[in-house]
Amino acid sequence: MAASASAPNAASSDPQGPIPSNPAMDSPTIQYSMILEHLIGDKKSVKELNPTVMGLPSPPKSDEQKMIEKGMESCAFKTVLACVGGFVLGGAFGVFTAGIDTNVGFDPKDPLRTPTAREVLKDMGQRGMSYAKNFAIVGAMFSCTECIIESHRGTSDWKNGVYSGCVTGGAIGFRAGLKAGVLGCGGFAAFSAAIEYYLR
Repeated sequence: MAASASAPNAASSDPQGPIPSNPAMDSPTIQYSMILEHLIGDKKSVKELNPTVMGLPSPPKSDEQKMIEKGMESCAFKTVLACVGGFVLGGAFGVFTAGIDTNVGFDPKDPLRTPTAREVLKDMGQRGMSYAKNFAIVGAMFSCTECIIESHRGTSDWKNGVYSGCVTGGAIGFRAGLKAGVLGCGGFAAFSAAIEYYLR
């Protein structure tokens, strides 16, 4: 009875009352994870490692560096790069499609004869070369046209790709007639717009 009476007296004698519990002290693991999230997680601010941003003077560029940058930004370099990239991509795509085609290597005059491995590889190489040439031509035309349009307009936005796609598709389809040229222009322009929207 005396112990139960002394407990309320001790609580009433304390002027500040009972000490409230601190949630941050009760769960140090959550607080530690929040600190790690701000230090090394997705919330960490990415800083650009640029000498001018860090307050350091930017070193002057040499004549060779300026010449290399000017050459890499030229339309000729971009066209050659797109041509080479299209050739490699087209060749790989052609070999892949030939690999999954069940009619590769078969002779139309004698379809019952089983083709040899040499004939299959020859057919795959011919298809890969055909695709590579087509992709290289389309890539070079698109890149050159886009660079010329960008230089003429003086700005870099999604419209350059759309205009270039229309010109490239129209030029390729125009060999089959006016209607094919119009359809090629619209199809390539829509495809370029979708790619530009996805990339930007």
